[in-house]
Amino acid sequence: QVQLVESGGGLVQAGGSLRLSCVLSGGTFSRYTVAWFRQAPGKEREFVSAMRWSGETPPYADSVKGRFTISRDNAKNTVSLQLNSLKPGDTAVYYCAATLWGVASRTAANYNSWGQGTQVTVSS
Repeated sequence: QVQLVESGGGLVQAGGSLRLSCVLSGGTFSRYTVAWFRQAPGKEREFVSAMRWSGETPPYADSVKGRFTISRDNAKNTVSLQLNSLKPGDTAVYYCAATLWGVASRTAANYNSWGQGTQVTVSS
């Protein structure tokens, strides 16, 4: 199974920015659809964004649209998530996930490889 490692989380004040990275190993990166999910304590894991190919308009959760941007660099086996205009409600563990299914799905069950998560904490 392909391995994913997230990084870039941290503590930031409301209105600030972070950039998260997800590095994939153990597979051909360009074959995978990669998504970002997040999970706050006591809440269900929710979809953030996903990307199949560069140039394709990726889906975003309504709660992050206009603030977060997903991108990928196949040469570096990396998918990034730029988090701008952060709000306290964005506080969560952020996970990247991958699937060979060629659809940028919003459903967590469609992804069969998951990273360990990186903590994002937004203070007010």
